[in-house]
Amino acid sequence: MATSPILRLDKVSKSYGETFAIRDVSLNVDRGELVCLLGPSGCGKTTLLRIIAGLETLDSGTISFRGEDLHGIAPHSRGFGFMFQDLALFPHMDVFGNVGFGLRMQGMSSDRVRMRVDEMLELVDLGDYRNRKVHELSGGERQRVALARSLAPAPKLLMLDEPLASLDRVLRESLQVQVRSILKEIGVTAIYVTHDKDEAFALADTIVFVNSGQVVQSGPPEALFRAPATEMVARSLGLRNIIEGTVVRACDSVEIASSAGTLSIVGSLPGGISVGDGVLVIINERGLSVAPVHHEWAEMGIKLSGVVNEQKFRGGESEIHMTVGRSELVSIVPTVNVQTGVMPGDEVSVLVPPEAVTLLPPAQA
Repeated sequence: MATSPILRLDKVSKSYGETFAIRDVSLNVDRGELVCLLGPSGCGKTTLLRIIAGLETLDSGTISFRGEDLHGIAPHSRGFGFMFQDLALFPHMDVFGNVGFGLRMQGMSSDRVRMRVDEMLELVDLGDYRNRKVHELSGGERQRVALARSLAPAPKLLMLDEPLASLDRVLRESLQVQVRSILKEIGVTAIYVTHDKDEAFALADTIVFVNSGQVVQSGPPEALFRAPATEMVARSLGLRNIIEGTVVRACDSVEIASSAGTLSIVGSLPGGISVGDGVLVIINERGLSVAPVHHEWAEMGIKLSGVVNEQKFRGGESEIHMTVGRSELVSIVPTVNVQTGVMPGDEVSVLVPPEAVTLLPPAQA
């Protein structure tokens, strides 16, 4: 039996003067779900987070938690946790003092504070750091102390506003895995703001793509990547093979005349698209296969001809940049794949399986 969302936003709007920061946002979050708000800087992600926390008032719409309307409920009475980008650790306190601060504010006894702080420090793998000063910690250690402090009061909902943004990429990627593991172990419902698609992919159960104060698309990371709703979402998710085309056939199969050549898709035409319509065609970079021009493909798909312009080594993967028809396409393939032993200037055969192709309707294109 389906359960009701623990957090529900219904047509929430917020403006500053004549400028909308948030416009008609509706969103459901399930218990224990980790939701990432993804979008460019200034799109309204943090404003939406602050509205949920009660730090900003909404102009219209409703927000309810566990079925209770949050209108008029003060931020400190909501029982939500908030982890800020700047962490806001107290420099004059040690790790124990920082993690236990919220517990002491709740009036918890010293013995219970000590037990809870020790439990949280073990959770974030900092059990031996309770007496360290903040200035003695590395960037990653500070992040984990801030997370432990946010989790210590057992928040009903945890909100995180780009908490890893200041870290270098290697440390950030390591902490993403740890943060997701910790939040899932605790079972807390969380909303995480980021403008980094890779971070959203690593963390989220559900990604909510926000732009200009509106929700453009939401769903599991895999679903958004396979079928972005708009060109903006596609490009923001790092998809680069976006070309123009026209639907020329939709009987027993769907064919699209594109600037790269004739393509096909799986199944029937998406809603809102008819034969003769101009469309945007998205080709998944990891769905393309590339081989020397005379290679015999065992796999099914459309075979196109191209010329390699550049090959970029990316560790375990390689990017092959090609001219295919009138289009510039990129294929990302495992570096060890012997079929990709091609050089700039080589003619190549390009396999485009139907499942790698997505169409955007004219209105969205």
